[in-house]
Amino acid sequence: MISPIRHTAAVLLSGAAVANAATYSIASAADIKQTSSLLAWDLLQYYKGNLTGQTPGILPGPPPAGDYYWWEGGAMWGTLIDYWKFTGDDSYNDLITQAMLWQVGPDKDYMPPNVTASLGNDDQGFWGMSAMLAAENNFPDPPEDEPQWLALAQAVFNTQASPDRHDETCNGGLRWQIPWSNNGYNYKNSIANGCFFNLGARLARYTGNTTYADWAEKTWDWMRGVGFMDEKYNIYDGGHVEHNCTDINRAQFSYNNGVFLLGAAYMYNYTNGSDVWRERLDGLTDATIRVFFPDNIAYEVACEEHMSCTTDMLSFKGYVARWMATATQVAPFLAPKVLPVLQNSAKAAIASCVGEKNGQRACGFKWSTGTFDGSQGAGQTMNVLGAVSSLLTEQSRPPVTNSTGGTSKGDPNAGSQSDNFKDKYLPPTTGDKAGAGILTVLILVSVVGTFGWMSTGV
Repeated sequence: MISPIRHTAAVLLSGAAVANAATYSIASAADIKQTSSLLAWDLLQYYKGNLTGQTPGILPGPPPAGDYYWWEGGAMWGTLIDYWKFTGDDSYNDLITQAMLWQVGPDKDYMPPNVTASLGNDDQGFWGMSAMLAAENNFPDPPEDEPQWLALAQAVFNTQASPDRHDETCNGGLRWQIPWSNNGYNYKNSIANGCFFNLGARLARYTGNTTYADWAEKTWDWMRGVGFMDEKYNIYDGGHVEHNCTDINRAQFSYNNGVFLLGAAYMYNYTNGSDVWRERLDGLTDATIRVFFPDNIAYEVACEEHMSCTTDMLSFKGYVARWMATATQVAPFLAPKVLPVLQNSAKAAIASCVGEKNGQRACGFKWSTGTFDGSQGAGQTMNVLGAVSSLLTEQSRPPVTNSTGGTSKGDPNAGSQSDNFKDKYLPPTTGDKAGAGILTVLILVSVVGTFGWMSTGV
C-alpha cells in the first residue's frame, strides 16, 4: 500500500518499524494523534484488497484462504472512519470509500452473493453500522451515481425489519444467519439483534422517524423478555429456536454489551434524556465496566484467560472502546464514569505494542499483562487503534443528524427490492435440522473452548 510520506517517515524513524515503548504515547493530544497514525498504518498492512488480483473491502479470508471473515472488513472501515473523525487525518479516505462501496452487493444492501455461505444478520449489520457512522460524521459523500451512506444504512435496517427475517419462534427476534441453508440459522443471538437495535436507534436520531425508534424499543423489550439480557444488564450470547431459546448460552462477549450500550445512548438522546433510557443506559454502562473492565482495563472475559478466543473475538475490545466513547457524546452524563476507564485501558493497550512480526510493530491482545503476549493480527491492532484514537472524543464533533448538518442522502425505501434468499434456498427439513444438530455437536467436540462453533462468522 502506498502511504503518505509522513507515515513512511514515522515508520523509518521508529527503528525499521521495530516497536518500543517510546514509540507510543498518549500523554497529549498530539501524541495520541501520532500514535493513532502509526497504528492505522500498521492495521492496513494486514489489508491486501488494494493489490492486483485481490478483492477490495475485505481482509484476507475467509478460512482457509485467510484468517478473517467478511464482516471484519466492514468493522475495520468503521474503525478507520472513527480514526479520521478523531484525528482529522484523511490519508485513507479514498481507500475507505472504495472498500465500502465495493462490498454493497447488487441490491445495495450489503448482501453480496459471494458471502452468502456465512452471511449473518450481524455480519450485514456491521457493514450497515459503518455506513451509518459515515453518515453521522459527514464522512465525504460518495459520487452521486454511487450508493450513499445513509441509504445504505437504511437498506440494511429495512432488510432486517422485513417480515422474512422475523418469525414466531422465541416470541420474535432475528436469527443469527440469514439464509435457511446456513449452519446457525436455528440460533437467535444478541449480536444480530444488537446490530439491528443499534441501527434503529441511530436512524431514529438522525432522521427523526419514529418507526426506527419503535423497532429499537421492540428489540430491547424482546432481549429482556427472552432472557438474553437479565435484570443486572448481563448480556448472554443466544439460544436455539428448537428449545424456544430457553437453552441460553451464557457466554458474555464485550461487543454485545457495547453495541447495546451505544444504541441505548442514542435512544436516550432521541428521547431528550428520558428517565427510562437514562436508567437503562446507566445500568448497562455499569455492567459493562464491571464485567469487561476489571481494574479499568479491557478484558474479554469469555476467552482471554485461557486464550481460547477465535479471530473474531480478538477484535471486540476496540469496538467497545469506540462505542463507549461515542456514547459520551450523545449522552454526556456518562463522561465522568466512562472516559477515565477508557484512558486507563488505552494506557495498558499501548504497553502491549512491543512485539515484532517480520520487521513490523505488533500489538498484543492481553492488555492487563503490561507487555506483548505474542498474539498479533488485524483484530489486535484494531483494538489498540480504537482505544487510543477514541481518547480524542472530547475534542471531536458529536454525531450529526439531518437537521444539524448531516449531508448524506437517504432513501426510506432502500432495500425493499433486496433478495430474501427464498427463491434460492428451501427451508430446512426435519432431516436437515437433525444433520445440523449432529454437525454442531461434532464441531463442539472438535475445538478447544465452548464457542469454537461461532467462528463461522461473527
